[in-house]
Amino acid sequence: MRWGTYFAVCGAVISIGLALGLTLPLVSLRLESWGYGSFAIGVMAATPAVGVLLGASVTGRLASRFGSPQLMRACLLFGALSVALLALLPSYPLWVLLRLLLGMALTMVFVLGESWINQLAPDAWRGRLVALYGTGYALSQLSGPLLLTALGSQGDQGFWAGVGLLLFGVVLLVGRSGAPKVDAESASGRGLLGFCQRLPAIAWAVVLFAAFESMVLTLLPVYGLRQGFSEEQALLMASVVVVGDAALQLPIGWLADQISRRVLFAGCGVVLLLSSLAIPPLLHGMAIWPVLVLFGASAGGLFTLALILLGERFRDDELVRANAHVAQLWGVGCLLGPLLTGAASQWLTGHALPMLLALGALGFLLVVWRRPPFAGQSGGLT
Repeated sequence: MRWGTYFAVCGAVISIGLALGLTLPLVSLRLESWGYGSFAIGVMAATPAVGVLLGASVTGRLASRFGSPQLMRACLLFGALSVALLALLPSYPLWVLLRLLLGMALTMVFVLGESWINQLAPDAWRGRLVALYGTGYALSQLSGPLLLTALGSQGDQGFWAGVGLLLFGVVLLVGRSGAPKVDAESASGRGLLGFCQRLPAIAWAVVLFAAFESMVLTLLPVYGLRQGFSEEQALLMASVVVVGDAALQLPIGWLADQISRRVLFAGCGVVLLLSSLAIPPLLHGMAIWPVLVLFGASAGGLFTLALILLGERFRDDELVRANAHVAQLWGVGCLLGPLLTGAASQWLTGHALPMLLALGALGFLLVVWRRPPFAGQSGGLT
């Protein structure tokens, strides 16, 4: 086990989480202050998802040509430049383009970084090591809104802090080796439909968590504002959700090494369904805070367990290909979640965010009941 490489790769990916935790709510709050409606903010929030889809389709070819560590460093540098331009050029159309390019670059880091982490982990410790990465990533997102609260959303300090974090990720990857072997076809993104047909529960969980994460970081603060909370309270709500994600991923990972990972997978879906339904009636009472913790923990558990299940099954090329499909599905979730929530919030109900997540959790449970992941399957990823 290469512990130094494990922590360096985790740190590089986690630097992205902190940078996004700063800049995603800052962009939404800036657009809100400019007078844009829920749908326009939802379009901005969904734009990186298109970049995710594009990035996942070219990761394998670029990694085979330049090498995974070198490509990850280049993408982090490009991400830092994109965030800097957000601060320097405040224009809605230009921001859409920059968010598209940012999504494309950072997706390559996620595909290769998560494959690298999963490959390093021995199976007996896989649940805990993947969960430790998930905890660090969730803590980084938690720290983002808290840091934004301290820096303030009126100026551009949040953007510049994001630039510095991405550059720090570049430094962490200098001199690291041992990434999964990648050929030009491994992460080409081909075969997504077959992946979804073969592993529908994992596919649904990834889409659901991607929608959850993009909605929490971009639309939950706006949801809080429109339900009568102050900006500080609305940002705190997003932070508390991420606290739940961060605080309970290690216990979930420990359980994943002790009990059936498939049963635990379904249990996270049940908790997400119940907590989503509880948010509207409990929103203005003290009970909302523990509900938000469970809301974040259960959603984060779905993604952590999806990665664990893939890591126990696949290696090298197959693992990178599976993570490329995960990135594509992440893009689908990031695209659909904010768009549907923004439209439903503007034209149907102000509580669209928790209601759509409850509907997604119910769909996940139906899929798990009909097709448990890897049940009765053998062989590699085709």
